[in-house]
Amino acid sequence: VRGAPRDALIADVTPPEIRGRAYGLRQALDSAGAFAGPLLAAALMVLFSNDMRAVFWVATVPAFLAVACVIFLVSDRPVEGWPTAPPVRLADISKFKTAFWIVVAIGVAFTLARFSEAFLVLKAHAEGLPLALAPLALAAMNLFYMLGAYPAGALSDRLAPRAILLAGLAALVGADLALALWPGLVGVFAGIGLWGVHMALTEGLLAKLVADAAPADLRGAAFGLFSLATGVTLLIASLVAGVLWDRIGPDAPFLAGAAFSALAGVLVLVAPRR
Repeated sequence: VRGAPRDALIADVTPPEIRGRAYGLRQALDSAGAFAGPLLAAALMVLFSNDMRAVFWVATVPAFLAVACVIFLVSDRPVEGWPTAPPVRLADISKFKTAFWIVVAIGVAFTLARFSEAFLVLKAHAEGLPLALAPLALAAMNLFYMLGAYPAGALSDRLAPRAILLAGLAALVGADLALALWPGLVGVFAGIGLWGVHMALTEGLLAKLVADAAPADLRGAAFGLFSLATGVTLLIASLVAGVLWDRIGPDAPFLAGAAFSALAGVLVLVAPRR
């Protein structure tokens, strides 16, 4: 509900030549909140003696502030025919060209390789991080994500996407191997840092590629389709990761993630350059 209209809005108000920077800035700001949030959550977990419900009540405050920003500060573009006719019809899917579907396929492959970040928290806890400090795992990931997102976005305005995507996959392989093979919290946080680098290199770039490949009047639908495909894939990948964790052990999901990352790299290499 949130992601598709937000990314479509960014594309609408940003010149194409700096679209990578725009999505990098969005990712950096989003990650800044995601970095501060777990730190606050960890402090509140200690303050409230691990009462998660109390922490969630505190989390409603920025949620209401975000809704207020949308209501009072975001202007909609007028859509001809709305609300008497839906702005997007199923027949409009035929307007999406091959380039868009290639981006969707790459996004699905990346998502198969990168299951839910909740497994980072589980792994950190399994390696000895106390429950009250478990949110620090996400804070660490988002710190690297925040620091790398804007530089990666600026690079995507100047370099071919293939090289950046492959660099992101290399970071994800390194993260998976560190989480699987490097015991202790040092290995966990090394893997978490590389995971954040991977997110910085790929997430904003994939959004830019969707915006570039979609018709201007169907960008919202394009981001919705992309999110649908990657969301279903994330559900499947996370279920598989959970089964591997329960049946084989905590290292198994990350070894499988490294294998899927290699397959995603093959897809990026064989995709048409344009």
